Amino acid sequence: MTASPEDVPEQVLRTSIVERLFAREADQRPLFTHQDHSAGVDSTVTWTEFVSRVRVVAGALRLVTRPGDRVAVLTGQDLNYPLAFFGALAAGLVAVPLMAPGSASQRGRLTGVLADCGARVWLTSSAAVAKVREAGEPDHLIVVDELSGPGIDPISVAPESPAYLQYTSGSTREPAGAVIPHRAVAAACWQASRAYAVDEGTTCAGWIPFFHDMGLIQLLCLPVHAGARSVFMSPAEFVHRPVRWLRQLADHPAVFTAAPNFAFDLAVEAAEDAGEDLDLSDVRVALNGAEPVQPRTVARFLEAFGPRGFRAEAHRPSYGLAEATVYVASAGAEGPKSAMFDREALAQGQAIEIPDGKELVSVGRPLGQRVRIVGDGVARPEGFVGEIWIHGPNVASGYWGRGDAAAFGGELDGVGGWLRTGDLGVFHRGDLYITGRLKDLIVVDGRNFHPQDIEAVAGESHPAIRRDRVAAFGVSDERGEGAMLVAEWAKNADADVKEVTRVVLRAVSREHDLTLRSVRLVPSGDLPRTSSGKVARAAARARYSRPRG
Repeated sequence: MTASPEDVPEQVLRTSIVERLFAREADQRPLFTHQDHSAGVDSTVTWTEFVSRVRVVAGALRLVTRPGDRVAVLTGQDLNYPLAFFGALAAGLVAVPLMAPGSASQRGRLTGVLADCGARVWLTSSAAVAKVREAGEPDHLIVVDELSGPGIDPISVAPESPAYLQYTSGSTREPAGAVIPHRAVAAACWQASRAYAVDEGTTCAGWIPFFHDMGLIQLLCLPVHAGARSVFMSPAEFVHRPVRWLRQLADHPAVFTAAPNFAFDLAVEAAEDAGEDLDLSDVRVALNGAEPVQPRTVARFLEAFGPRGFRAEAHRPSYGLAEATVYVASAGAEGPKSAMFDREALAQGQAIEIPDGKELVSVGRPLGQRVRIVGDGVARPEGFVGEIWIHGPNVASGYWGRGDAAAFGGELDGVGGWLRTGDLGVFHRGDLYITGRLKDLIVVDGRNFHPQDIEAVAGESHPAIRRDRVAAFGVSDERGEGAMLVAEWAKNADADVKEVTRVVLRAVSREHDLTLRSVRLVPSGDLPRTSSGKVARAAARARYSRPRG
C-alpha cells in the first residue's frame, strides 16, 4: 500500500541543514536554550552567536581532518553538543553523535562504536573532557568551548554525502551506524515540520538524548530547519524529576515535544507535584514514539492533564526508526485513534475488528515516502500483517562498513532500495498499526505471540512488577518451543515472590491461552537495556534463558 499524499520537494533535498543554519546568521532571536536544573540556570544562545561559534569549531576541525573523516561528538547534553555537531557538519565532515561516557557499561558500548566508525577526532567540552579521556586516546581531542579564532565559511556538500552516522540502540543486534546523508536530514526535517506544523513560532521542547535519533532531529535539526527555538534539559534531570518536563511544557509557547511512551506514564505519576497552576493548553503536539504506544497511557495522560489544558488531539502516536532518519508516520490533527482486533487472527497475520479484542493505537499515516506491508517478498493488501518496508528520500544509504543488502536491498514492483524495517505492521482503514518485531516473534505449537502483548499483561498483573521493565522471549529445549518472561521487581515492593509469580502465570494464561515456561523476577535495574532506555530482549534472552545452577 502506498501512503504518501505529497513528495518532498527537490529543492528541499538540495538545501543542507548547514545552509539553513547560516542563512539565519543575522537572526538575533534565541535558538538553543539549555535548562540546567542542577545549577538552577537557563543558558541561551541566539542564531547569530551560535553561527559565529560554529564557524570557529569548523575552522579548528579543518586544520586536522580530511574530507570524509568521522568526528565523534562526546559532550554532555548542553549547548556544547549542538555546537560540536553543527561544527563538524559545517567543516564538511561526518559527525558521529554519541555522549560523554558515564557508567562502565556505557564506556563498553562507546568503545565498540568508536572502533566501528574509526573516528580519529573527538569533540568534547571542558566539563566532560576528563571522562572522555577515559574512553581512549584519539589522534585529536578538541574541547569546543575553549576554542577561539575567526573561523571559516561552511564547506559545500552534495545531497548524497554523509552528514552523520546514527548508531542504533541495539535492541535486537549489535549497534550499527546508519549512514544518514544530507538529503535524508533535509527530508526528515521537512516531513516532521509538515506533520507537526513546526514553524518559526514553535518551541521544540524536551529531554530526549541527542545521540538518539528522535532527540537529534526534534531538538537540534528540526529547529534549525524551521527557524524555531529549542529548549532542552538532560535526560537524567527528567528521570530524576519528571515534573520538570511538565513545567518546561507549560512555561513556553507553541510547544512541540516528543518522548517515548514510558515518559508519559512517568509524567502522570508526577502530576500531583506539578502544582495547581500547571497549564498545558499551549502544547500543540506531544509526539509519542520510539516504543509501542499503549492505549492505557494515552487515556491516563488525558485524564490527568485534560483538566489542565492538554488537548486530546495534541497527543500524536508516531512511528519511526534510525534507518529512516526517525520519521515514518504520525497521527494527524485529529489526534490518537485506536481499534480493537481479534487477538488470534492478528497473531496469525490478519487484522479483524471485534468489539472486545486487543486494542492497538494507530501511528497514523506516512508522509513524503512510500510504505508497504510485505510478506514473502510481495506487497500485502490492507488488513494483512507483514513486514514494514519503506522507500523515500529520508532513508539512510546503508550501514557504515557493512553489507547492506539484507536491510536496504528490498525490491518491490521492479524498484530496488527498499528499507526492510524488521517491524511488523498492518494498514487498517488507511492507518498504520505496529504489531511487533519480526525477530522477536514467539512461536509456540504453531501459534504466533508478540512479546509486547505478553509483557503488557504481565506488567499490569501485579503492582510489585515494573510495568516498563518486562521482557518476554522464546526459548527452546528438549521440551520444544516455549516462552519465558523476566520482570524487574519494583522498588520498595512488599510482596511474596511465589504469589507474584502465580499471578503473572495466571494472567498470561487467561489473556493469551499460553503457559509460560518460566517467570523470573529480578532486582530493579537488572534487565539489560538499549542506549535509548528500552528493554533489550535479545540481551535478556542471552542472560536469562540458560538454566540456573
